[in-house]
Amino acid sequence: MATVLMCRRLPRLGRVTAFSTRAERGSSKSKKEKQDKPGAAKAGTESGATIQLLKPQDYRVLYNPAAYAKSKAGSQQHVDRDSSIGDTFSSPGTAQTFPTASSQAVSPVRNALPKPKSSTLLEQSSLAMLHKEEAEKEKREMHDSKEDPRMFQKGRPEYRSLSCGSAEPAQTLPAEEGDWILQSVAGCEASPGILSDYFLRLSRLPAERRAALLSDPRFSALCHRAVTAIRLLSTPDLIQILKACVPLAVPASHPLLNACEAEFCRRAWDMGLEQLLLVADCWRCLERSVPSYLGILFSYANLHWKELTLPQFVQLLYIIGEGRRSPSDLAQKVESTILKHLDAFTLEELGAICLGLFKSLSGISEHVMRRIADRVSLQMEDMSTYALVNVLKMLRYTRMDHVPLMRELGKVIPARIPATNIQGIMHITLTYSSLHFFDEDVLAAVATSLPSKVSYCRSKDAAKFLWSFGCLDYEPPNEEEFYSSLIKQLHAKLHEFSKFPEHLLTALLGLAFVKRFPEELIDFALREEFVEKTRGSKYELNKDLFTLGKSVEIECPTYQGSQLPPQLCQEFTEMVSSFAEREIYVRPEITEATSLLESMLGGPEYVKNHMILPHTRSSDLEVRLATDGHPIPFNFKDPVAAKKLKDMGVSLTDDLMSQLIQGRAHKLSPTEVGNEGSIHRQDRGDAAAALLLGAALPAAQAEPPARLWQPGEQAEPPARLCQPGEVRLALQVSNRNHFCYGSRRLLGLHCLKRRQLRLLGYTVLEIPFWEWFPLLKRTRSEKLSYLHYKVFCPQLLTRAA
Repeated sequence: MATVLMCRRLPRLGRVTAFSTRAERGSSKSKKEKQDKPGAAKAGTESGATIQLLKPQDYRVLYNPAAYAKSKAGSQQHVDRDSSIGDTFSSPGTAQTFPTASSQAVSPVRNALPKPKSSTLLEQSSLAMLHKEEAEKEKREMHDSKEDPRMFQKGRPEYRSLSCGSAEPAQTLPAEEGDWILQSVAGCEASPGILSDYFLRLSRLPAERRAALLSDPRFSALCHRAVTAIRLLSTPDLIQILKACVPLAVPASHPLLNACEAEFCRRAWDMGLEQLLLVADCWRCLERSVPSYLGILFSYANLHWKELTLPQFVQLLYIIGEGRRSPSDLAQKVESTILKHLDAFTLEELGAICLGLFKSLSGISEHVMRRIADRVSLQMEDMSTYALVNVLKMLRYTRMDHVPLMRELGKVIPARIPATNIQGIMHITLTYSSLHFFDEDVLAAVATSLPSKVSYCRSKDAAKFLWSFGCLDYEPPNEEEFYSSLIKQLHAKLHEFSKFPEHLLTALLGLAFVKRFPEELIDFALREEFVEKTRGSKYELNKDLFTLGKSVEIECPTYQGSQLPPQLCQEFTEMVSSFAEREIYVRPEITEATSLLESMLGGPEYVKNHMILPHTRSSDLEVRLATDGHPIPFNFKDPVAAKKLKDMGVSLTDDLMSQLIQGRAHKLSPTEVGNEGSIHRQDRGDAAAALLLGAALPAAQAEPPARLWQPGEQAEPPARLCQPGEVRLALQVSNRNHFCYGSRRLLGLHCLKRRQLRLLGYTVLEIPFWEWFPLLKRTRSEKLSYLHYKVFCPQLLTRAA
């Protein structure tokens, strides 16, 4: 046989672009997503490096379950760290924080743009070396999704009859036999049974011969014969033809598949559950959306639920996930079956179950999820990373804390990060930030591994990485390399943000939390045309725009790019304030503190429960003191305060106000604090220093502002709100949702808020939940004593006097 040497020419690269991985076959996608892959590889074809266009037509979701697989013989130790590639949702809603569309977390403002000298290695390497390295990476990153996401099927022989392609591959037939078959079709009338045999044999031809069949008129004639005889085919023969269409890569819109779908819907109620699941799996492999057929399958399974075997149940959940459909009438049965077989499932099957539930957005009770997590936490070492990530997705979706699992994950996952592909790493990182769980070892491993893989990040991945690190207020040891690589990737993916604006806002907020403000990207995000695009998003992005725009105003005084229109900011402020009045200001811990402060200071005009910075979406209790420690009334617009003053029927002259202030201050002599010595007061020293500095130094020196560095110019601090001779206190009545899980580490949004309050001249006083919540059950005098000590710290009063 003659040998043919085939050469593939690569285009010359003026600007080196990232090599893309292939989009997964077989997952149910929208029609637009399917149109993005006109050159998708046929089944069985040799994988090759492809160049990702600078402006791809659409957005693709890539997975790499193969790279998740855990080495059983320690081979992971030999994987090259640099060349190996491994694989909405909001942060859990906080009780006091206005919810966001992304997730939420801070340190000094730096030049957020990547430095010119940190140009990527790809641009410095020769094309030959680039092609070699990226081809190796692509082989690890790329996979055939018809097989790899179904690793669970290799654990039981029963899956061979339930899934397409799970059996051992048949022997390849010589190419000449294909010509003989096609000639036979053209020369005679074939019986229905022979037609199915023809399709089966053609599916076993070499890959390059199969690829040529679709353009062969004789193959089209064979398909036409099958369509005309479809009612005469037995169900096993019809299934065999459909299975053969998978390796033949028959297009999803092919007339043969149209006829097969209609016929299977007609016969479904006469088929067995095993046959129905097999056919459903074939449709998934062919990337054909078949909602009618799946509806029949789910109804059939509901009626025959007690007959489901364990493999059939797992395969059904897999099909439910790939179809992105969640049959509501099956929810209770699914949960009870999971609990019934929980100890019998393999770890890979548990991963497949969680992935099916996650993809179909199926709700699951906390009890069931906790039982799954209990088992996984005990056997995590034996679980593949791919299956483990699927469990984490569902853990994140149910917003359930499971400390044993997260602790064990912190021990197991750092060593696996280098061999995990980029989407897997993203989901791991997002789990930690979504659950507000801080683990420095995991985050450091992610930060170390990410720069070499950043070219594989979708816009979504880059955004989630930035969000997660910002949410947890963590800057890794390699922070400059980490952030510059991700910011550069955002620039490379700029064309995607017009279609997915939420990803850009997510990324920029994550950067803002850690005091990084890439001006070009911010200017792009605040342009009128981009703001209009956010209104067409399926997510609520107004609050994120508001937070970003106002943060730039406060922290980047030299910024001269696009800004939000004042009327839009006013609209957002009213929206946030309306929510706060209903949900935040009325919280018991806040109303109690407000009431006690009013009583202690002399009335509602001395304290204001409001949002000093509405874009940070949480409340402040504002108090103003003279530099001698006396409270200053200012809340005359408060309805309650105004009504009291009106009812008094006196004019508030300066003399009267002075008498009231002095008299009240004399009554409020320092109170001895009994049991407060045991309460941790991390903010006392800062507050004292701030007040003392406010009394002795100019306001601008009391709290040096963080600066955004700009080449050739020095940023000026924003205008401070404090007037000479007064100290403005911003008391923060926090709750657990403002901190990382089980710690006193503030989340990024709340760090950002405190930083900006200080920039505006406020002294931030903490009333943390671990101090205040226990006091809510104590006597009124104890609570007053605590608040008095916070506001009138003895050190402050002594120094002010």
